[in-house]
Amino acid sequence: MRIDKKLFSQPWFLLGALTLLLHLLANGGYGIFRDELYFIVCGRRLDWGYVDQPPLVPLLAAWSYALSGDWLTGFRLLPALALSTTVALTAAFTRALGGGKFAQWLAGLCAFGAPQFLAIGLLFTTDTFQALTWLGCAWCLLRLEQSKDERWWLAFGAIAGFGLLSKYLIGFYLVALALGLVATPLHRSLVKPWVYAGVALAAVVVLPNVLWQQAHGWPFLELGKAASNGKNIALSPLAFFFQQLLLVGPLAAPVWLAGLWACANRPRFALYRAFPIAYVVLFAFFVVSHGKAYYLTYFYPVLFGIGAVAIEGWVRKAVLRGVALVSLILATAVFTPVVIPLMPEESFIRYSNALGLGASATAAENRKQARLPQYLADMHGWPQMAAKIAAVYHALPPQDRAKAVFYGRNYGEAAAIDVYGARLGLPPAISSHNNYWLWGTRGHDGSVIIELGGDKADHEKDFRTVEWAGEVTDPYAMPDETDQAIWVERGLRKPLTEIWPKLKHYQ
Repeated sequence: MRIDKKLFSQPWFLLGALTLLLHLLANGGYGIFRDELYFIVCGRRLDWGYVDQPPLVPLLAAWSYALSGDWLTGFRLLPALALSTTVALTAAFTRALGGGKFAQWLAGLCAFGAPQFLAIGLLFTTDTFQALTWLGCAWCLLRLEQSKDERWWLAFGAIAGFGLLSKYLIGFYLVALALGLVATPLHRSLVKPWVYAGVALAAVVVLPNVLWQQAHGWPFLELGKAASNGKNIALSPLAFFFQQLLLVGPLAAPVWLAGLWACANRPRFALYRAFPIAYVVLFAFFVVSHGKAYYLTYFYPVLFGIGAVAIEGWVRKAVLRGVALVSLILATAVFTPVVIPLMPEESFIRYSNALGLGASATAAENRKQARLPQYLADMHGWPQMAAKIAAVYHALPPQDRAKAVFYGRNYGEAAAIDVYGARLGLPPAISSHNNYWLWGTRGHDGSVIIELGGDKADHEKDFRTVEWAGEVTDPYAMPDETDQAIWVERGLRKPLTEIWPKLKHYQ
């Protein structure tokens, strides 16, 4: 098989390969992330749904961990590949819009250097496929307009269904996009069968998960209420906009703003008119509902492509084009080390503080912040915590050890025990947080509980005896996960099965 040598000079190929290389170097840094532990445990208890996410990512995370174990670079290979594909397709999408090499490099570099995208290429989370699927849906619509082939609605439906199986967030994008499409000639598809075939395909893909949510009382809606009622930081429209600049990169702003302008002002394709409508709808919805600022970032690859084509038409001088590309490259070189773990923790902290980008710069939740950004702080301390809990467990008298179980205040603590505990001789953990609550008490009666954190006096309200058994400390972990006492609690005052329904904690 002959490989076309021109392939190696294509922006999409070079940027995709560079993205993959960067993440192969960085993705083994620090430790496993809190949510990654939870997804592994969920995937091992495979179901059509979970309280806080659809089934696809837990399934893939469990498989990946089964193959790679604690080798994080291998475990996170799929996120690295997904982001590499996203960056490559951003450049390729720009070419499909009619963009030349400069536009392709411009759009691709914006996607490559976007801090939020660097982060999703680092972690195995429900966001892993979001940018890719949002862009994929837009590309299907572009090909539909260019070819007039209504069968592209089937591809659109397949991508939408895949996206919904990984995270429900894309559903808001689909609704906003549908509102925007009413202002384009593509609304004529409503009188043709293929759009309904695409909707049916997406519905069939996601139907088992919807039925699971219905059977369990729509727990995801409870989570949404918790996020709107205090969990997430409430941002004003201006603050939300400034978060976009930080999450996508300040130098990328002229490109996506040019994309919005090009969509609204004598658009090259009629499809363009849908995007500013969808963008404004999503922006307003996330602000009003206290959604996290990063939710909107998956819209930007489309705007990068459209904006890059527009700028290519406006900026003709090679010198100015060169300055634009070099500026993006330099900005990426400067800011990448404050997004992904390319240096030791203390060096990371000093460097980010020197740039004025401390841990709270892009904080999304109302929690006390650590010295590292939350997603990096939550990569610390889990194996060590499990080892200390195991030491306490094995020090118990045999009659207590036979009844003892670790109770996690959150799914991260419980999942760390479930992932690392088997090799340490620990029984599976219990917790009332999210899907752990649905899994119940696992046969335990609460007569001997090992718990992390809290005050002795508070625990004595629920147990007849409470003993201090050690402490968990990590200088880089989140404040609510470090300097926490380990308690051995005996004699629950009420049967665990009686109080379990009241312990439910969906957040």
